[in-house]
Amino acid sequence: MDMQNFQHITPPLRLFHGPDSLANLGRELDRIKSRRAVVVCGDWLAKGALIERVRAALGERCAGIYGEVLGHSPVASVEDAAALLRRLQADAVIAVGGGSAIVTARAASILAAEGKPVSELCTVTEADGSLRSPKLSAPKLPQFIVPTTPTTATVKAGSAVFDPASGQRLAMFDPKTRAQSVFIDPEMILSAPRGLVATASINTLSMAIEGLTSRSQDALAHGALMHALRLLAQNLPQAARADDAAVRGQLVLAAILCGQGTDHTAAGITTVLGHAIGARYGQENGTVNAVVLPHVLRFNADAASAGMDRVGAALGTGDAGETIARLATIFAALGLPDRLRELGVPRDDLPEIARLSMQDWFLKGNPRRVQHADELEQILTQAW
Repeated sequence: MDMQNFQHITPPLRLFHGPDSLANLGRELDRIKSRRAVVVCGDWLAKGALIERVRAALGERCAGIYGEVLGHSPVASVEDAAALLRRLQADAVIAVGGGSAIVTARAASILAAEGKPVSELCTVTEADGSLRSPKLSAPKLPQFIVPTTPTTATVKAGSAVFDPASGQRLAMFDPKTRAQSVFIDPEMILSAPRGLVATASINTLSMAIEGLTSRSQDALAHGALMHALRLLAQNLPQAARADDAAVRGQLVLAAILCGQGTDHTAAGITTVLGHAIGARYGQENGTVNAVVLPHVLRFNADAASAGMDRVGAALGTGDAGETIARLATIFAALGLPDRLRELGVPRDDLPEIARLSMQDWFLKGNPRRVQHADELEQILTQAW
């Protein structure tokens, strides 16, 4: 067996877990000499009692709150948040919430610093199919995160925002926007509805599986992703039955492991279809993942046999068929739909979804090469 070439660079992360975690937020801001931190969250948090816990942890360091985060981080909302960051002269950003809050905070920080529209800052596909990401050289505001859901966005450096006009996700990438510190607080992670916890965790699960079945040979990443799958399999059923902070904390840690691991692997069709369908039809990415993942795994089976062995080892299953059946059982126990028609996706829209999906750069990481939109349409039809 030939020795593989790869590099594995782990970005620094300061993580605080448990009932005392928020008490460290003020000290972390003092560490970077922040005096004008701005909170970014959704309106349900901005108007609720939990925000007072964040205010108390911030003390006089809080310069204001942007409380209008919207699902899938639409461009207009991100632009509004960026304008507020500039107006308040923010020196740090505190994202409180799920993936949309975290991505909005990061993307707004990029816009505020670069002073250009998203269209000039996002990754684009060139005529030859190669990807070009503009160099985002301006210094960025330090990011601090208080998650309410188990989302991989917590440790990522990419910020994909939704453009309703084109129906596309515009992805910006800047390592300077990675979280400096994360605070996993029991009251915060218990605030999310069980259904949202389930769909966020299924998104983590599908990302971990796609990372393990990608062409990556990074054993360190594989270790993180396999343990993320173990934590998900152990804790997801319990999270569906009861609101337990310890269980949800394990799901958040699984999301962090998955987020870190997939930095060194690749994604594929499941992620791409989640992107194409989620925002367009008002669905969480995890809900879409649950519907399409079994069909994608069958499509990729021959090209991803070694990866499926790793997935099976993590889940305690045998061959690919047994693993897919185990996943279907997990999804069914969570009450998730198994057909795209149940998500309000019209059959006539499948060709357009397939066409849009061909433009998603994550598709390049799929273990089986996708050459034509017809192949994606076939998967979509099977899932419909």
